[in-house]
Amino acid sequence: MCSIFCCTSKQTDKAQMLRCFDKTVSRGPDMTALDSTPSGYMGFHRLAVMGLNAEGMQPFWMGKNMLVCNGEIYGFRALRRDLEAKGYVFHSKSDCEILLPLYAEYGVNMFSMLDAEFALVLYDGNTGEYIAARDPIGIRPLYYGYLSGGEIVFASEPKNLVGFVAGQIYPFPPGKYYRGGKFISYCDMTAVGGYTNGSLDEICRNIREKLVAGVEKRLDSDAPLGFLLSGGLDSSLVCAIGQRVLKKPIRTFAVGMDTDAIDLKYAREAASYIGSDHREVMITREDVLAALEEVIAALGTFDITTIRASMGMYLLCREIRRTTNVRVLMTGEISDELFGYKYTDFAPSAEEFQKESQKRVRELHMYDVLRADRCISVNSMEARVPFGDLAFVKYVMGIDPALKMNTYGQGKYLLRRAFEGDWLPHGLLYREKAAFSDAVGHSLVDDLKEYAERMYGAEWRKIAEKYAYHAKPFTKESLLYREIFEKYYPGQAAMVSDFWMPNKSWEGCDVNDPSARVLSNYGASGR
Repeated sequence: MCSIFCCTSKQTDKAQMLRCFDKTVSRGPDMTALDSTPSGYMGFHRLAVMGLNAEGMQPFWMGKNMLVCNGEIYGFRALRRDLEAKGYVFHSKSDCEILLPLYAEYGVNMFSMLDAEFALVLYDGNTGEYIAARDPIGIRPLYYGYLSGGEIVFASEPKNLVGFVAGQIYPFPPGKYYRGGKFISYCDMTAVGGYTNGSLDEICRNIREKLVAGVEKRLDSDAPLGFLLSGGLDSSLVCAIGQRVLKKPIRTFAVGMDTDAIDLKYAREAASYIGSDHREVMITREDVLAALEEVIAALGTFDITTIRASMGMYLLCREIRRTTNVRVLMTGEISDELFGYKYTDFAPSAEEFQKESQKRVRELHMYDVLRADRCISVNSMEARVPFGDLAFVKYVMGIDPALKMNTYGQGKYLLRRAFEGDWLPHGLLYREKAAFSDAVGHSLVDDLKEYAERMYGAEWRKIAEKYAYHAKPFTKESLLYREIFEKYYPGQAAMVSDFWMPNKSWEGCDVNDPSARVLSNYGASGR
């Protein structure tokens, strides 16, 4: 997944800076470099995925300009050919090598040209300024803070900045670039000028074609590729498309609790149907509790549902890393934010459904996308998220929300209908939505809650009061997570806006747990 770092001042403790930079070496264990600019430093931990030879190592230089980028630039070969026609010479097969020539040609306008998942920092040697940018959804992580003298520092993870910057650490806003002390929007994925018109058949055909294209472009990798398969709709579709495009058995991986795994049987059915090379990983209560602090330290969040959902994913990815040569993992995140959760069945109107979808897409970088990045990258692999394809997201956000609401007796109906045929067994295609943490096994969440109950007595509310300044814990479980978070990220809770919860203002959604299990419409989701 790679890790980038940039300090815009040389008036700092270099030894301390190196220690902070090295906290994310697992993101890029293949090669490491820390180079100087005239006024600061740029560092790069490389996970070699495209252009595996040494020539693909960063920072990249072109003239006086310098760049580090954690990213995948889709369709980069066509851009590269255009740049070569203009006289630019390339020395590697890395997709990110095109970025400095693009900047030379188009300046900051290049960001709106990119079909990419990226976080980058560029030093302009002609002006002496630093420019940073992040992809429109925030799939690739980027954080910033300030030194005591006011100089800005950028890093892939907040752990790089803890103990190095003065004061607050901030997530870099997706879809923006930083220049001259300002954050400037170049793309807002939630902005909709007008809703898409057309028949249901036409809309579903476009959904299918755009998702297939989103998967296909993400299969381009020089490093070995694998697929996370829960047996839910989203990951199963990504796997089915990948299998069909590659025309050879893909490698799929599933995880479940040893006592009550729900997902495994569905993942097994999907794998058998598409013909993948499938592997299951079983985890225990002991595995979950032993990894809890490690997972929270890796995530940099206190959010309940993010942590719950990360437990199985983290342990699965750790096992994939330990036992295979896979370095790129395809995942099924971002479908729910576009097509709806279980709780969005309670949306009182199409307008409210759309507002909720926009909110969730804007916040993705703090929740599901953060989970996927950390669980995969800390285990030295790269996450690719086809449902986050920019063309796909823009199209689905522009569909009339009245069509996306659950008026069909089945959530996410448009996506299901789009892939009717021989993509998946009908029962899987129309399987009820279940939260990942619940479907790994209800015991996973139950074990975590029971553990928290044993950790605190009646005094837990008093302890929670010291965190009342932001996102006050409201259960023993949330207090446990917050206290572990504060151990590794003291005073940095504002990095996450609040707990991920259903929209409490909607009838049927005023609940005190993020799990869909507490909703009246959970139905067959847990079977």
